[in-house]
Amino acid sequence: MKKTLLFLLLPVFLMACQTQESQIITVNGAIPASELGKTLHHEHILVDFIGADSTGYHRWNKSEVVKKVLPYLLEIKQMGYKTLVECTPEYLGRDPELLKILSEKSGLQIITNVGYYSPWNGKFLPKHCYSETPLQLADRWIKQATNGIEDSEVYPGFIKIAVERAPLKPINAKVVEAACLTHKATGLTIMSHTGLAVPAFQQIEILKRYGIHPSAFIWTHANNEKDNNKHIEAARMGAWIAFDKFMEQDLKEYVDFALLMKKEGLLDKVLFSHDAGWFDPAKPNGGTFRGYTAIDNFLIPALLESGLSQPDIHQLFVINPAQAFKINKRLLPN
Repeated sequence: MKKTLLFLLLPVFLMACQTQESQIITVNGAIPASELGKTLHHEHILVDFIGADSTGYHRWNKSEVVKKVLPYLLEIKQMGYKTLVECTPEYLGRDPELLKILSEKSGLQIITNVGYYSPWNGKFLPKHCYSETPLQLADRWIKQATNGIEDSEVYPGFIKIAVERAPLKPINAKVVEAACLTHKATGLTIMSHTGLAVPAFQQIEILKRYGIHPSAFIWTHANNEKDNNKHIEAARMGAWIAFDKFMEQDLKEYVDFALLMKKEGLLDKVLFSHDAGWFDPAKPNGGTFRGYTAIDNFLIPALLESGLSQPDIHQLFVINPAQAFKINKRLLPN
């Protein structure tokens, strides 16, 4: 009887383990990674540049933001996108309830984050970031990942941090260490606004010091680093290389990079996006909003014309984002 019960329960147990292993967290809850679909991995809805000491939900009207932004989301839904990763961190305009509303109205899956933005002389850092230890900061982020963001019942799907485009300052390193501790507790991927190779490799070394594999790290704005040998080196270590500020004038650079990474056997470590959107509550009607269509209108056709296959495009915009954002504690072997 016991053996029969075990036999019946084993497939259920294995399925539960598999589901948990491939989970991705959206603003509407967890989904299997296989349901992520065509994805833009680095975009914005609203960004508030006033500073950490003054920002807050009082700065914008959710209904006005929805009215302005929703058509842009519906536009990419028509293009076949299923998911948009929203990269605005806390104290810079992150609004989980707004994202949930937009997700429900558009039918797009939206992913939000936990973490702090440490460049710009700390303009977007709360005061407690300077006095607290990395462990104390991580505890704040882990609580959001465990209990939800504030009272919104929305959970973060990744860690978004930012450092200077220069050698790391102590405050930058502290934020990176807090991200490492959060990753080890939650399995959330670390996306770091970085730019150049020097701070990218410094961050990878901090990850290693905490026993974390570089595959837990997305080198954001890697397109600012012009030495492709550094991209190749980091990708071979396992890091994700994100060229994520695409505009039509960048077409040749992005195509050449994709072809190079395919030649090197590293196309499975590449992420492309626009870093677009940017409703600014300080400007009338949110200012000029940049849409999310240039990749489909210009980059994907150029990639196909240059020799990439439809499976390569699927790799870049479906498989890679799913692998990058799935919940997984990516630790170095002991």
